[in-house]
Amino acid sequence: MQALIWIGAFVSFAGIAGLGYCVFRAMKARRAGLSDDAMRAELQRVVVINMAALGVSALGLMMVVTGILLG
Repeated sequence: MQALIWIGAFVSFAGIAGLGYCVFRAMKARRAGLSDDAMRAELQRVVVINMAALGVSALGLMMVVTGILLG
């Protein structure tokens, strides 16, 4: 079960890195001074990536907790 914990930690870290990427991309869009429509379109794409990254992070956390409970 030790492997499940480490794999889960890695998956969770990848999800957190994805969340950081979303923050970086949103700040980049904000600094670009886009029009309202372009900004809305960019942020809609960021929200999709954000939700996927949040799901990956939650999955990794579930793997860690499962590994701890089984170990």
